[in-house]
Amino acid sequence: MASVRSRLLVSLLAVFAAGAAILGATTYRNVIAESEALFDYQLSQMALSLRDQGSISADNAAALADEKLEFVVQIWGPDGTTIYASQPYLRLPERAILGFSDVDLAGARWRVFSTLAHDRVIQVAQPIRVRRDRAAHAALKSVVPLLALAPLLAIAIWWQVGASLASLDRLAADVKRRRDEALEPLSQDGVPAEVAPLIVALNGLLARLGRAFDAQRAFVSDAAHELRSPLTALKLQLQLVRRAPDDASRQQALATLSAGIERAIHTVEQLLALARAEPGGLPSPATEVDLGEAARLAAADVVPLALQRGTTIEMPDAEADGTTPGVRVRGDPALLRLLARNLVDNAVRYSPAAARVELRVAPRADGPGAAALVVDDSGPGIPPAERERVFDRFYRRGESEESGSGLGLAIVKGIADRHGATIALGDSPLGGLRVTVTFPASMKPATRDRPSPAPAG
Repeated sequence: MASVRSRLLVSLLAVFAAGAAILGATTYRNVIAESEALFDYQLSQMALSLRDQGSISADNAAALADEKLEFVVQIWGPDGTTIYASQPYLRLPERAILGFSDVDLAGARWRVFSTLAHDRVIQVAQPIRVRRDRAAHAALKSVVPLLALAPLLAIAIWWQVGASLASLDRLAADVKRRRDEALEPLSQDGVPAEVAPLIVALNGLLARLGRAFDAQRAFVSDAAHELRSPLTALKLQLQLVRRAPDDASRQQALATLSAGIERAIHTVEQLLALARAEPGGLPSPATEVDLGEAARLAAADVVPLALQRGTTIEMPDAEADGTTPGVRVRGDPALLRLLARNLVDNAVRYSPAAARVELRVAPRADGPGAAALVVDDSGPGIPPAERERVFDRFYRRGESEESGSGLGLAIVKGIADRHGATIALGDSPLGGLRVTVTFPASMKPATRDRPSPAPAG
């Protein structure tokens, strides 16, 4: 996997190399063109300087005859006779083309400028090879500084990329040095603005991990504390079974042991349910759930306990054929059924014998929610001062005669939080407690035709 440093260096150096090549080529071509124009200007000026002279002086003739001179000058008379030739062995074409032209002479290509003055034709020529060599030399001299500067600029790009990414290196080193339990926020000092959102996101993740670890440690500690008492009680009850002097005492001890095992199993099941209901628990796919169906199944789960206590569970909103008016919410079907079962189970357990429990699903609650699950009972209710505390783990009201784990409403709160729902405790028209779970607006009407269980009682 390529690093950001490598990709930046390769891309920047590639862009720089392409830009330098384009700039160098453009400069080279422009200097060649300018040199060609300058050489043409020299040819024309030499020819025009001879235009008004009646004859070539001896000094000028000697200078023009120098073989080192890169120019050839010829002057033709009106009858085609040669008036002057700086290099007699090199004869330019007699049929001159006025202005600039290219001709072949002595196996080479020449650039010629011809002009007409006083019935004379003046021609000045220069080898194209010499012109090109000089133009190329001038162009290279203009490009050399760019070529010499290119490595320095490449080094500067490499250094700047490294300096810009140094903060990322420091961040990586900071994270690498951390211990597993170190969840302090990462420092944003000296971090570029583009990296700051990543640091903020990482710090948010670390904060959530810290809260999850704290909740996990608290859960493990509370669970260990909560399980210690029933397990100790089971051990003592087992010893009573072994020490029973007769069958009657043994049967009574076995009954007590069986009840203790049931309570321990219930506590463990509640702990596992709470672990799953926690916000950091195992994720589950969200689907469209028929809240009325989940409530009906939850009521069916609690029917055996209700029959044992003589409690009646009713769903006033059920249709004549036993079906419930469906309202769909988005969530985990198993967790929503567990939420409803815990609410109904609590209502049955903490109400007196032969009590009444009502369970209903409303398309719209009193508040702004789209769906609500309401459980009413005819029990003693909960004083307003204690209604916030009952959602704490392992909290039990002191005057309650029913033994339990103190996790039912904590599980309900965890599931509600995972689904974005709110819980409200109030006074029930039946004389006990009303629990209202309001779900956000993500529902639509549902149709069902499965029968509902008959009310217990």
